[in-house]
Amino acid sequence: MSSHIEAHEHGEEHASMSKGKIWQVFFILLGITVVEFFIALYMVPKDIIGVNIANPVYIILTLFKAFYIVAYFMHLKFEKVGLVYSIVVPILFIIGLILVLTNESHYWVDLKKVFENL
Repeated sequence: MSSHIEAHEHGEEHASMSKGKIWQVFFILLGITVVEFFIALYMVPKDIIGVNIANPVYIILTLFKAFYIVAYFMHLKFEKVGLVYSIVVPILFIIGLILVLTNESHYWVDLKKVFENL
């Protein structure tokens, strides 16, 4: 009996993911991809937008796409808050670790140049 109730509750959580919502998310992802291709194939080669501006825009658009894929197609949007935090918080720590290690790698390269000049 309890498994029937749990299955019913689980079905209600995902009931909002209808065919219309799937198509809506699809077209949002398609739109973001079209913008990325437009920037990469038209704006950057014609020097309308520089690479220094295009790269952060690509990263932001890719993060939006990643959010939609994880939230809707991997059903993370419909999960409990604890599960979401258990996935998001370690990812944020990993991103922070990558940024710190990137900064430290520049320090070691600069230090190597100092010792080569001695």
